[in-house]
Amino acid sequence: MFQRNKLVPELMVTDLQASLAFWVSCLGFNIAYQRPEDGFAYLDLNGAQVMLEQVEPDAGQWLTAELSKPFGRGVNLQIDVEAVAPIIEKLGAAQVSLYKTCKDTWYRADDVEVGQREFLVQDPDGYLVRLVQRLGERPVCPI
Repeated sequence: MFQRNKLVPELMVTDLQASLAFWVSCLGFNIAYQRPEDGFAYLDLNGAQVMLEQVEPDAGQWLTAELSKPFGRGVNLQIDVEAVAPIIEKLGAAQVSLYKTCKDTWYRADDVEVGQREFLVQDPDGYLVRLVQRLGERPVCPI
């Protein structure tokens, strides 16, 4: 049986097919299941999960305010992947621009630094997605 995570963001989208082209074809997610009649898809990428639901003004959806692009202002979704390079290639082939180019970053986590190769891209509705390839840990450098 399909294992659902305890926290799964549901993103409202303007065009489910355009969003699926981005999330599935470019980022590599799989469609775990979908309800086309409801404009809904549940996606999974090695345990990273997200739900997409197409906005339908008369459907009684849980919208707390009118949506305006870019959607998801103030939020970025970090997703761990095996390697970022193939995803960057797919995005380039699809002519999707990166929001922030790929770089290696080290973040302090108590007494270690956690490394990740990361880049940011916006989905068709402007949701900010950060793809991360883990680089390991190292001791914190003294200041």
